[in-house]
Amino acid sequence: MNLQLENKIAIVTGSSRGLGLATASALAAEGCCVTLCGRNQPALDVALADVGKSARGGSTRVRAVRADVSSASGAQSVIEETVRAFGSIDILVNNVGLGRGGDLLSTTDADWQEAIDQTLFPAVRMSRLAVPHMQARGGGSIILIASIYGREAGGRMTYNAVKAAEISLGKSLAQQLASSNIRVNSVSPGSILFEGGSWWKRRQENPEAIADFVRRELPFGRFGRPEEVADVVTFLASPRASWISGTSVVVDGCQSRAF
Repeated sequence: MNLQLENKIAIVTGSSRGLGLATASALAAEGCCVTLCGRNQPALDVALADVGKSARGGSTRVRAVRADVSSASGAQSVIEETVRAFGSIDILVNNVGLGRGGDLLSTTDADWQEAIDQTLFPAVRMSRLAVPHMQARGGGSIILIASIYGREAGGRMTYNAVKAAEISLGKSLAQQLASSNIRVNSVSPGSILFEGGSWWKRRQENPEAIADFVRRELPFGRFGRPEEVADVVTFLASPRASWISGTSVVVDGCQSRAF
């Protein structure tokens, strides 16, 4: 299937590793011009080289911006550099996020504020800045990387709440922006394993407990791979998904319990 993504201009936040890196690589391989961003310059340099190798049309179609998109100035710099390098924006993948803390009594106001600042506000700010460029292009696609734990109980309380907020935000934006031919969707992955990620670290620390988790919670008997999520994101970003907007697509190997 030709996804009709040749020469589309994409931004993927949090793209120095994991789901963001896999998504940037998939979009570049389909012919997109892609901007990566992240806070760690050495990791971003490695990611830029990796994505450049897979880019249809060569590495000149890939840029990397060191920025913290949890700040207004960081989000602005990613948008401005993308427009300067490629001319506009067609696709935005909001991928950054975290949630720390424990139960109600042990989770501080600072933990709650951090989860909101690092997950919800980057998606709001990046979307608000990207939409005028998409409107000028006659349309576009925004995708928020949420989680199955934005759709049902699970994970840390703060993470649960901000991922649910992202799914809600995606629905609201989809309804607002349909008249501008801008589609908005969220993707809700299950447990994904990649080097340096949270599941990878937990498996290093306690392999027996993680093996038990896999047996108990993952029907296919394995973790998901970043590429399996990235392929879905890439399809949703493409014109071939022209009638999909306002939904959350679960990519979890039947892990979740929600209908």
